[in-house]
Amino acid sequence: MTQTSVKQSEATLAPLVGIIKSVRQLTATEKWLKIELEGGKELGHDPGQFVEVSMLGIGEAPISVSSSPTQKGYFELCVRKAGLVTSAIHGLKEGDKVGIRGPFGHGFPTEELKGKDLLFVAGGLGLAPLRSLINFVLYNRKDFGKISILLGCKEPAQLLYTDELEKWGKMSDIKFLCTVDKGAPDWKGNVGLITNLIPGIDIDINQTYCVVVGPPIMYKFVIVKLLEKKVPENQILVSLERRMKCGVGKCGHCQIQQYYCCQDGPVFSFDKIKNIEGAI
Repeated sequence: MTQTSVKQSEATLAPLVGIIKSVRQLTATEKWLKIELEGGKELGHDPGQFVEVSMLGIGEAPISVSSSPTQKGYFELCVRKAGLVTSAIHGLKEGDKVGIRGPFGHGFPTEELKGKDLLFVAGGLGLAPLRSLINFVLYNRKDFGKISILLGCKEPAQLLYTDELEKWGKMSDIKFLCTVDKGAPDWKGNVGLITNLIPGIDIDINQTYCVVVGPPIMYKFVIVKLLEKKVPENQILVSLERRMKCGVGKCGHCQIQQYYCCQDGPVFSFDKIKNIEGAI
């Protein structure tokens, strides 16, 4: 069967059927799901976009796609158990079906990033949407310059994709640094805030784009450190996944003044939202 991509206009309101192909517990609160669309369709997402996952009789929730579009035939989600819908998603097993709407929103500008040095800064669950872009870049490694990945987390037990983190740490053509706020007896890595890692990164301000995804409290402090290094504001990209609900800009839950995160974002350059109250 010839595979086709899901166009956003087709996926706005009517969900497609997603089949759970694999499930894995990543942490005490996060689960990884591998999903195929019924009929062999490709999701056709860009790194940084999200989908609406619906559970019949319960509701739906916006979830970032955590896999690269270079992976064909399936896509991956990382879901934190936080409410009724996400709790129901955590109960899914191989062979179960869910509704999938999307992909939605503006993702990362991959064409604009080609040929540039990239600094990824991820905090906690922010690694999930950022992983989509990181793996896209690693798959197309020759199209990009220097790559640095900084990852911060509250404690080692909350680290996601630990097998991939170990792999990144061994790669000779990227710089990977990880830190936790609070260590553990068997933790041999850095302890401290993620902002402590930024001064040690060599940044060519004419060449480097910085991509920051994490909890809201992290943005302010990370961006201050990047601005201290004279990184241009339009070369700092952030993902604002705040209170998104419908995915199509109708419910208003994610509105920040003139912007709807689900449609105008979730990816924004810092210069676009720096003066928008409530954005950061």
